[in-house]
Amino acid sequence: MQSNKVIPIQDQTNNTSGISCHSGAEDLLAAAKSANKSEILGQYAKDYPKGPHDQPQSMCPAFGSLRVGLRMRRTATILSGSACCVYGLTFTSHFYGARRSVGYVPFNSESLVTGKLFEDIRDAVYKEANPELYDAIVIINLCVPTASGVPLQLLPKEINGVRIIGIDVPGFGVPTHAEAKDVLASAMLRYARTEIESGPVSAPRNGVSDKPTITLLGEMFPVDPISIGMMLEPMDLAVGPVVPTREWRELYQAMDSKVVAAIHPFYTASIREFESAGRAIVGSAPIGYEGTAQWLENIGAASGVSTAKIGNAKDKFLPMIQTALKAKPIKGRITLSGYEGSELLVARLLVESGADVRYVGSACPKTAWSSSDLDWLEQHGVHVQYRASLEQDLAAMKEFEPDLVIGTTPVVQKAKELAIPSLYFTNLISARPLMGAAGAGSLAQVINAALANQNRFDAMNSFFEGVGKDHATGVWESVPVDRPEFKADVRRRMEKAKAKQKAEEMG
Repeated sequence: MQSNKVIPIQDQTNNTSGISCHSGAEDLLAAAKSANKSEILGQYAKDYPKGPHDQPQSMCPAFGSLRVGLRMRRTATILSGSACCVYGLTFTSHFYGARRSVGYVPFNSESLVTGKLFEDIRDAVYKEANPELYDAIVIINLCVPTASGVPLQLLPKEINGVRIIGIDVPGFGVPTHAEAKDVLASAMLRYARTEIESGPVSAPRNGVSDKPTITLLGEMFPVDPISIGMMLEPMDLAVGPVVPTREWRELYQAMDSKVVAAIHPFYTASIREFESAGRAIVGSAPIGYEGTAQWLENIGAASGVSTAKIGNAKDKFLPMIQTALKAKPIKGRITLSGYEGSELLVARLLVESGADVRYVGSACPKTAWSSSDLDWLEQHGVHVQYRASLEQDLAAMKEFEPDLVIGTTPVVQKAKELAIPSLYFTNLISARPLMGAAGAGSLAQVINAALANQNRFDAMNSFFEGVGKDHATGVWESVPVDRPEFKADVRRRMEKAKAKQKAEEMG
């Protein structure tokens, strides 16, 4: 005989307070603060201030920290979060070329609220801490463990000689994946700085430079550090490691540099670690003719290099850059947006290449280290929007009517719907050399090729004319009729229900 009893489905992601990965940012933030996470979230709020809107519309921020760990030698990464989030993050990491496994500590309602999740994380860390395989293990709390107060700071700092780095990277506290790179990079720099202060540390894999080095802050195309090293040579300087680093011992070398070049200007917490060690910070980058000239002067001055040597570097490389820019001009009106943090640098290079750039949108915040780029762009008639939203990027496209749109996936999608040539910033623009003479002509080929595609877009637009759009998209025997009155009725019902719920909450 069959039972009519209904078996209740237990939510395995919610804790007793009803917090889950689907909870709103305000609920998660309140829960985290009540769970002793106020200090770290307060620091995040200072380091990564939000813009006029709640949050930039980019991928899960934890991907940035995950990416940093996965690109380092002898480093293991373990995620603690809801299964759906972990799946999405690991999928994305492997899509972008990760060649190692990502650890995962699962949880349910019971293990979350009883503290068993922390014990499971600690057990996993002890199990993985093999000094023959790893220099460091990174554990990342995602939204729900952070909101529930899982205390990664209570993990041992070292197990069997393996460093343990625990960080919280909640979507409701770290605005973009670019800034999440800074969260892990700064945590590693802080750990490395304490090791340096405690005694001798390992030398770099390639030995110690006989010249003063310049640490480069921010991920960049592999050719760029080489180009920068060549430009530093006439000043008797050498390029140091790039932070985020590719292995632990490079952190020591990064701290050894007296000057740090903030190529990407949003690494606020990392810059704080360098400044605590007494290092000078120089913003912007050797981008284009004017940008390179100013950067070489600033780097030389910060490093105590003579005016003559700075002049030698400028005399050697500036004519090469000028020649490259003139040889491959770019003609056309462009709007540009992205979430990598290098948007202002790319815009400068486009302007010096001859492009009519009207708008630059960056998901990253305004900082002191991008001020010179901001001033230069505004002097050249470019509107710069920090913490740009998708709506602002689309509004700029509509207002300026560009010949080419460079942007994020949804911006590019909308541009192509409007038959405007467009390029995805991350894969097609930022993944190219930008610095020095190598960068001066690198964008011209792909930009000019895209600009030349307008006729193809017009032909496709003409070919598909009449197949419908919006609610009538597609080919129909009977075209669907739009019923705005239905939408208005549903909207009224939803607003009424929301008002009723709010009244009930107020008692």
